Amino acid sequence: MNIRSFIIAASAVALTACGQRPGPESALDALCSEYFPAGEPGAAVLVLRGDEVLFDRGYGVADMEKGALIDGDTFFNIASVSKQFTATAVLQLVDRGLLGLDDEVRTFFPEFTDPIWEGICVKHLLSHSSGIPDARTGYTREQRVLGDEVLATEYLKTLDHLNFAPGTDYEYINPTFVLLGYLVERVTGENFYSYVKEHIFLPAGMEETLYFDRDHQDLIPRMAHGYEYEDVTDMPEERIASETSSAPKNWYEYDFGEETFFATRPDGGIYTSTHEFVKWEKALRACYAGAEGAILSAESIGAAHSPHTTVSGSQFSDYQNRPDTWYGYGWFIEDAGEKIIYHTGDNGGFKILAARYPGTDTLVLVFANRADWDRYELMKRIEDILRNN
Repeated sequence: MNIRSFIIAASAVALTACGQRPGPESALDALCSEYFPAGEPGAAVLVLRGDEVLFDRGYGVADMEKGALIDGDTFFNIASVSKQFTATAVLQLVDRGLLGLDDEVRTFFPEFTDPIWEGICVKHLLSHSSGIPDARTGYTREQRVLGDEVLATEYLKTLDHLNFAPGTDYEYINPTFVLLGYLVERVTGENFYSYVKEHIFLPAGMEETLYFDRDHQDLIPRMAHGYEYEDVTDMPEERIASETSSAPKNWYEYDFGEETFFATRPDGGIYTSTHEFVKWEKALRACYAGAEGAILSAESIGAAHSPHTTVSGSQFSDYQNRPDTWYGYGWFIEDAGEKIIYHTGDNGGFKILAARYPGTDTLVLVFANRADWDRYELMKRIEDILRNN
């Protein structure tokens, strides 16, 4: 044992002897190393409690071609976690008196002439309770891979049925959040992405955070690619024989150009880092405190983080359909004794978790560029560590 290792070990023994339990860092590190091995795509993991960053580490590789490693400054596509920013933009307009949550959507989209639009309100789009189905069909593979917001919402103009009456059930779909992006544009007269940058990103201090732009991907700083792998156990026998035991996975890039509708943005197009997202958390806390210059009123942030749609038991959507789960405006809410306000994201090889624990003033972030891990299992194991340390 070298002298540095001896000092660390002795310090740990001394703390235990004095009755002080060691912090959660070593347990969290062991856990995350189990899920995200070195030399493969991995994750950035951050835990914030109060104003203290308890844990902040990167695991694995951000770019398999360049060999860039993941850390807290690596930029991930946070997929559907982006929805809370779209919801915030809409709620800002509510705060400014430019629209109401009970306003009918067709007020802003006169091209939606079918009677089914009667009674579909802004609040229903925000809470995945509109009854609008995801009926995007008939597109070629190329169209779906390159598809943008226009293609994603084109079917809404001729939609002639709902899956349920507005406000009566839950169905998680992406096109309605794309529609909310268009709503912001129609109410403000501004480009949605410029609006969010000026009114949300910059006031929150998220100076580098940005939306995906398929024509300017080079603007994304320290960008991770999403990955999937071909498992050798699924390969033909002759290929398995050619693989070595030290390389059981053939990783391939799986983001724009490989995954369908990756380029739509109000529903899931933000690129950011765990370090930037901490700034967002602090901006949300300022809203609750009613701080001067907060990006939302205390009333609006309270409404966003309140249950509006019952997710549990829905027959229309499996996404996050677990006991004690609801959807607010841009956030999921789980309350099984400890309230969790969270969102998940899945896009290509990206798999994201951003969870707030208001009871302990804690934020847990796991931004991963691989999707072969059980997010809910990891979330609960992190909770156990934090609860016991």
